[in-house]
Amino acid sequence: MNYREAMQYVEELRPLGSVMGLDTMRRLCAELGDPQEQLKFVHIAGTNGKGSTLAYISTIMQEAGYRVGRYISPAVREYRERFQVNGREITQAGLCKYLEPVKAAAARMAAEGFAHPTLFEVETAVAFLYFLDKECDLVVLETGLGGALDATNVVNTTLAAVFASISMDHMDILGESLEEIALAKAGIIKNKCYVISVKQSQEVMKVLRQSALIKKGKFLTADLSRAKHIRYGVTKQSFDYDKYKDLEISMPGQFQIENAVLAVETVMALARCGFQVPEEKLRQGLYHAKWPGRFEVIAKRPLFIADGAHNEDAAKKLAESIRFYFTNRKIIYIMGMLQDKEYDKVIRHTFELASHIITVTPPIKERALSALELAQAAREYHRAVTAADSVQEAVEIAYLLTGKDKDAVIVAFGSLSYLGELMDIVGHRDTIRRDTHGRSDKN
Repeated sequence: MNYREAMQYVEELRPLGSVMGLDTMRRLCAELGDPQEQLKFVHIAGTNGKGSTLAYISTIMQEAGYRVGRYISPAVREYRERFQVNGREITQAGLCKYLEPVKAAAARMAAEGFAHPTLFEVETAVAFLYFLDKECDLVVLETGLGGALDATNVVNTTLAAVFASISMDHMDILGESLEEIALAKAGIIKNKCYVISVKQSQEVMKVLRQSALIKKGKFLTADLSRAKHIRYGVTKQSFDYDKYKDLEISMPGQFQIENAVLAVETVMALARCGFQVPEEKLRQGLYHAKWPGRFEVIAKRPLFIADGAHNEDAAKKLAESIRFYFTNRKIIYIMGMLQDKEYDKVIRHTFELASHIITVTPPIKERALSALELAQAAREYHRAVTAADSVQEAVEIAYLLTGKDKDAVIVAFGSLSYLGELMDIVGHRDTIRRDTHGRSDKN
């Protein structure tokens, strides 16, 4: 199998969609010798903040000298981002190497009359094989959807079940109340593991505590109110937490302090499992952690922010950050959403901060909400709305709208599926601008 054939196989699996349940995943892993049973996991669930929390934890553990596997979804720029060891994505040859036996196992299952594994199930199996072969000391695993019936939940050797912010999302699959959604996510809690959660709503905390009690797990709360001397900023933020003073992070966004606190609590729990982390390494890991597409500064003149806010809770947090960091500044939006997301609520919580809204169509054909449909929805709230024919056009329009206003800010948000292309376009444009200015300065 070469890389082109591997990507072709991936595309062939996409129409299988998402199937909740563990029977197929368990059978697939058994066909492969159950590689997950020989690994140790930090398993992360939540509605928003999973990825950033994963970045903090994995970077800290890597700085401490451990070999750390990362399994994430979705990728922003490159498919192979899903599979990383010590922050480096799998090579093309590596992906082919581990995909080949998984493909063969899936074909055997189908030939025997069992359901063919979905793309996410195949990817998860590839991750297990890859991390085992690379002799990872620890794997930080992000759930795809929910928890209990998510393909990643085939793991049993979880050291820490970690919960980022839980709110209403995927109600058609996970449940129509916060309690039901929390119960679905609590399914990642394994016998006697540590359970660490940010301070959630009362009903969510009750579900998580009860689930931890049933599994005889030790429950810990990463309480943001215990973070003191918080200093916010777009390029650097700092805070005190527990015994640690003046911890620094380089990811912007008010919500990142809570994600960092959750990571610190998790690292302290892992120390009780034998994974010692010196304070200096914890500090370095927090500061060096990066996560693409989460209130990320992708250009500075004008300031250009990319954020994967695609549901109501994330939209509220995005709006809070925009108000906090960019008071009384001209804000231009670029928005791209999927049909199955609460795009109307996202618009409602963010529209009033924008001077102009530009809409784009994400590249996920089956689920994409067209730029025209999103523009029509946005016009219910805002007068200045433009539907762009492409991401390239949206970026150009946004730059034109900022004009000569040096304090203007462009914020692109919504589905992560289009942000990778947008980042490449902005990065290329920024490089050309800097090169041109550099030559002009020398002349």
